[in-house]
Amino acid sequence: MKINKDIFKKAFKNVCTAKTMAELYEENFKVVSKYVHATSRGHEVIQTALGMQLLPQDYAYPYYRDDSMLLSFGCTPKDLMLQLLAKKDDPFSGGRTYYSHPSLRDDDKPKVPHQSSATGMQAIPATGAAMGFWYQEHVNSKFKIQNSKLPLVVCSLGDASVTEGEIAEAFQMAALKQLPILYLVQDNGWDISANASETRAQDAFEYAKGFHGLEAISIDGTDFIESYTQIQKVIETIRKERRPFLVHAKVPLLNHHTSGVRMEWYRDDLEEARSRDPYPKIRKQLMENGFSEKELKDIETSAYAEVRKDYEVALKAEDPKPEDLFTHDFAPTPITEETGTRTPECAEKVVMVDCALFGIEELMKKHKECLLYGQDVGGRLGGVFREAATLAQKFGDNRVFNTPIQEAFIVGSTAGMSAVGLKPIVEVQFADYIWPGLNQLFTEVSRSCYLSNGKWPVSMILRVPIGAYGSGGPYHSSSVESVVTNIRGLKIAYPSNGADLKGLLKAAYYDPNPVVIFEHKGLYWSKVPGTKGATSVEPAEDYVLPFGNAWLLQEIWKQEDVETATIVSYGMGVHWAMNATQGMRDRVEIIDLRTLFPLDEETIMKSVKKTGKCLVVTEEPSNNSFARALAGKIQEECFQYLDAPVMTIGSENMPAIPLNSTLEQTMIPSTEKVRVKLETLLEY
Repeated sequence: MKINKDIFKKAFKNVCTAKTMAELYEENFKVVSKYVHATSRGHEVIQTALGMQLLPQDYAYPYYRDDSMLLSFGCTPKDLMLQLLAKKDDPFSGGRTYYSHPSLRDDDKPKVPHQSSATGMQAIPATGAAMGFWYQEHVNSKFKIQNSKLPLVVCSLGDASVTEGEIAEAFQMAALKQLPILYLVQDNGWDISANASETRAQDAFEYAKGFHGLEAISIDGTDFIESYTQIQKVIETIRKERRPFLVHAKVPLLNHHTSGVRMEWYRDDLEEARSRDPYPKIRKQLMENGFSEKELKDIETSAYAEVRKDYEVALKAEDPKPEDLFTHDFAPTPITEETGTRTPECAEKVVMVDCALFGIEELMKKHKECLLYGQDVGGRLGGVFREAATLAQKFGDNRVFNTPIQEAFIVGSTAGMSAVGLKPIVEVQFADYIWPGLNQLFTEVSRSCYLSNGKWPVSMILRVPIGAYGSGGPYHSSSVESVVTNIRGLKIAYPSNGADLKGLLKAAYYDPNPVVIFEHKGLYWSKVPGTKGATSVEPAEDYVLPFGNAWLLQEIWKQEDVETATIVSYGMGVHWAMNATQGMRDRVEIIDLRTLFPLDEETIMKSVKKTGKCLVVTEEPSNNSFARALAGKIQEECFQYLDAPVMTIGSENMPAIPLNSTLEQTMIPSTEKVRVKLETLLEY
């Protein structure tokens, strides 16, 4: 396949620019290494060969060494240098993240959603974006095709990252669903100081053979003609046949791992690596294809001048101001007020699980971009709690589908799904199973809006059945809200009844930010004694309950010479509180938080200042918990109004909830335990 002269010229200019930038950074090491960076030196040709062939409708997930790829997308040296120096006008993140960590949403370039340092974690969001295209094509929704070419996703990986377990989850789903994605693995034979022989049983090309349906090729990534033509064939096939490929490109690493880890400290293969330098090879190929020495010198001189000029401009650019820290933690939500009908006339009471089910059904009827996936939510079962019952039958197996046992993929794929315009509702089967997904929830989902400077908020809902119920034992009973509330950038709901759950679910859907909804299993059907209050008249379809509005469930008048208190709780704790205050409801206010973030501090503090005493009730072990932190906040804000220390009650501080029912009940709070603690507080 012959390459025309314009393509050669463009490619050589790109390679020259990237090489010159790497050399300039070395010359000015003390200046530019204030913030750590890595360059593409040695990888320039394969990155350029791929990047030149992507279109504006395509999505790319580069990794931290892919500055040549970014240049080939149309980014300028100045763009990259503003990020290198963490300047205010860094177009990717506003000075918030490292060099070559792009977030790009320009109309004329491939789209680059936010990702973390991209040491393998980006494979799941990238595959999620490809799954989004797969879904859109299968349901024939408003799918935009530019230049009559279907879009694809590119995920760029270093060879060392392919050993990550999350890579296997991504490859598995790409092969299973036959997704339109190209995984480019740039193999330079090194991790940081560990080489391939120490850390990998096989290279990425051999590894990919284990995923049937993922076709792989191996190429010389230093040869521009081979790289360009092979990538061209792969891209054309993906656009037409909609199936995944892996391209394994062998390249040398000709610069430091990063500016902070110098190659001369540990490398013993530098001479061999330099013998495979792609720069003289592409230069020779241009000479063999009609370019004169003068033409090449002119291109090199032009690249040198542009890089130097942009560097001087970037050096003088403005740094962020302190107030710039406090922007884009969340995208603005349109849901700010409670609206719609909460208790329609003649409506029947329904259990909590059905309120959620009916709410999702209403959303899916109204919005084609809404889809639901997770373990066992598909048509055969409809969820282990029947929380997705009948949805697959009503909306089809492409909108409601089972996933493998892959919590990382379930959580992280939502970032890619959201990036291509979908609204995924996903589920981890039990709160105990959330741990493999925390990496994605923390690094990819929660930080996307902030680190992309507002360009890529992740619009998703993660449902998490939680809490102890019916001797679930140590792997089906945990409470995990303290861990999740420590992940900034998430909105978190924990309702105590069906009406709140449905209203919050609707608010979460229309919120452009990531939302976690904890749903207590013991409240789903109100089978636990004392939880009938979780059943609700089902709100109307238009009912929406905004986040951050606590419910003063039980209010009292301020009374002289009578000891009063406030109980603050959420989820199951609300029912323990309501039952525990029977006979003393004129002395105790009860606040149902509804959402753990944002937190309605105004309602809490107003009540505590009135009553003078406070008890925070949680199902979690209370040491180092959300509840204990909240108690500390209340103590700080209300100290001069308090007549007693703010107290907490939660589960016993043991490592797990035992299977035996006697031990389970000993472990967790109860109505009686809350009542005893409340009486102690009132008598203080």
